[in-house]
Amino acid sequence: MNELIIELEEIAPKDFFGAQNVNIELLKKYFPKLKIVARGNKIKVYGEEDVLEEFDKRFTMLTAHYAKYNSLDENAIEQILTRDSSEDYTSTEKSNDVILHGVGGKIIKPHTANQRKLVESMRQHDMVFAIGPAGTGKTYTGVALAVKALKNKEVKRIILTRPAVEAGENLGFLPGDLKEKLDPYMQPLYDALRDMIPAEKLAQFLENGTIQIAPLAFMRGRTLDNAFVILDEGQNTTHNQMKMFLTRMGKNAKFLLTGDPGQVDLPKRTTSGLKEALLILRNVEGVGIVYLDETDVIRHKLVRKIIEAYKEIENRD
Repeated sequence: MNELIIELEEIAPKDFFGAQNVNIELLKKYFPKLKIVARGNKIKVYGEEDVLEEFDKRFTMLTAHYAKYNSLDENAIEQILTRDSSEDYTSTEKSNDVILHGVGGKIIKPHTANQRKLVESMRQHDMVFAIGPAGTGKTYTGVALAVKALKNKEVKRIILTRPAVEAGENLGFLPGDLKEKLDPYMQPLYDALRDMIPAEKLAQFLENGTIQIAPLAFMRGRTLDNAFVILDEGQNTTHNQMKMFLTRMGKNAKFLLTGDPGQVDLPKRTTSGLKEALLILRNVEGVGIVYLDETDVIRHKLVRKIIEAYKEIENRD
């Protein structure tokens, strides 16, 4: 009797096997001539060589499906196990707009024309500025593009950073160590990642440095190669911080800078590094600039009205 051993390297076994190994039981149903044993992150399969080869082929299709959609249910398993094995199950897509499938198969895609412009600009440029008010999907869309690039092995790591502007609070008086003090500022980045990467895998990425979330000051002195780097809340950078960040760009890197020039939290008479960079780099080849506005807001419908109301007051001034 021949033996096949498969090890799940980038997939959490409990997610792939299903509750109480329900997915393994389905495999046993479709391959009754094989003995299938799942323990830890390994699957051992025993049987005739030709049946093992077919099982191996189907199992590869299942792992490809899970890697793309972050989910594997009974319906998907049955479709994969019963269709022509020469077909690429993951090649068809309901919409060309889809960036990736998040946790539980959640579809993540641009929802507005300007968000689509952002996606297209990131395809065409290595450095892109996404400018617009809160709620327009700048950061969320950017994180989705970064996760997609990582999954497709276009980059080796994701680096997410923000300037740690205290905005009325003194970090020194907050409890905890430096990480605990700074994590609240990074929370929007964690929130986006949790939508897109299963918890166990995300924890692993954060632990081994595949995904790094750090305040902007931690970027000084680094050269960021083979990375998708997002600077969030760029309007709160100073001249020196922005120049430092822009010159960190290494080989095979993608840089996305997001910000809202209307929400600068810097001290008075301090020039926003983002506003300055938009003027300096507006005609530099290879740099893309995408503007989003209140029509791109995808939060509660009141958010759009609030932005419009504030804009009206500001325009009077």
